[in-house]
Amino acid sequence: MKESFHIVSDGSCDLPPELAQEKNITIVPFYVSFDNEHYFKENVEIDIRDFYRQMVENKGVYPKSSMPSIQDYEEAFLPFVEAELPVVCICITTKFSGSMQSALNARTLLLEKYPRAEITVIDAAVNTVLQGQYVLEAAELRDQGTSYQDTVARLEEIKHTGRIFFTVENMEYLRHGGRIGKVAALAGGALDIRPIITLKQGEIFPSGIDRGRKRTTKKVMNLLLKYLQESTLGIDCYSLAVGYGYDQEEGLAFREQALALLREKGYGIDSMPVYQIGATIGVHTGPHPLGFGIIEKGIRPVKG
Repeated sequence: MKESFHIVSDGSCDLPPELAQEKNITIVPFYVSFDNEHYFKENVEIDIRDFYRQMVENKGVYPKSSMPSIQDYEEAFLPFVEAELPVVCICITTKFSGSMQSALNARTLLLEKYPRAEITVIDAAVNTVLQGQYVLEAAELRDQGTSYQDTVARLEEIKHTGRIFFTVENMEYLRHGGRIGKVAALAGGALDIRPIITLKQGEIFPSGIDRGRKRTTKKVMNLLLKYLQESTLGIDCYSLAVGYGYDQEEGLAFREQALALLREKGYGIDSMPVYQIGATIGVHTGPHPLGFGIIEKGIRPVKG
């Protein structure tokens, strides 16, 4: 089916490359470095498994990420601009990165040469797996025949519903990356304390602390349940996914526990995708983030 517009996202969306290709989504990669000197394009010059392996095998190494350049975005937009195809570009929350500004600058430069070009750049107000879900909702709207303008309007409507509920192995990487803020204040200097964190509207909020992985993951599940219980919409109106870091086996087990709990609480849900959290966020969380992303669907299901 011929596209009515094309979707671009930065690499923070953490969509598997094969899924992005299947859904006809262009990904503009972030860069990652382990020595502040050599930077590699994520999923192009370094894969995510190798990124996490280096973190796990080299304790005390704190990689850094770098946003896509203006030129990276220009090169991504140009083929569609030349084909006179509108572009919707979805970027990581501006509170975490300047990626959106690079995209806006690229748009400005292209409009000077192609004044009729249509490029809409959207602040996702989220990141990682949840950003990927948001991008997939954009693709679903496009593929179901929603117009360029109506898709942009609907994406703006639903983005405030996005939440990430997650935990990490410890606060070491959050502290080193300067992402800890109120979470550190909540935990104080206690040993072996693991935070439970909510991300909404582009910001991190502390949602509790506890000791041990089982206890923190249970609290993450309870945050999801609370969100669903407070919603006026049914679970079928939401896109819900699990995100994990280095340990795929743990991510899959977490998904099965979540599905069992949701069914026990009366939510009719049979499946849930599991995606690997990428380097853009992994540099701040360390190798063992685990949690959920949830956001309202672009197209609500039709009641039978």
